Amino acid sequence: MSKQKHISETPATQMLRKQGVAFGEHAYDYVDHGGTGESSRQLGVPEHNVVKTLVMEDEAARPLIVLMHGDCSVSTKNLARQIGCKSVQPCKPEVAQRHSGYMVGGTSPFGTRKRMPVYVEGTVLALDTIYINGGRRGYLVSIAPGVLTDLLDAKAVTCALPD
Repeated sequence: MSKQKHISETPATQMLRKQGVAFGEHAYDYVDHGGTGESSRQLGVPEHNVVKTLVMEDEAARPLIVLMHGDCSVSTKNLARQIGCKSVQPCKPEVAQRHSGYMVGGTSPFGTRKRMPVYVEGTVLALDTIYINGGRRGYLVSIAPGVLTDLLDAKAVTCALPD
């Protein structure tokens, strides 16, 4: 594990601190298109416990956040069916950035610019600890998964596809 670098505050860490949430900070060397495989390898944690934050939109272009295991992808068909939409698709990077206020690769579900509905793969909530983006590329925070439902009112869904 690399030496702990001091990370400056992000909107995500500000929100967590303000809400009194205990979290660990984990910096790693960001690699373009490295994804959760790269962060889990560098931090020595299972990729299944690294949760990616995906900004998607429904057929009316209403944004939503999906939290998924790093080693899985989202079945947009299953997700749309469960949340009562006709269709769901990933946002273009610039649209995702506009909704979240974060750069793609550094998107956190905490402290987003726009409040969006949050959906989490149900099995994520069964993990002891999750590693999720802290609001900057190359920076994850470790938290208890219950924080997702407590703080973000995340709704559990079943839409994981193994990668």
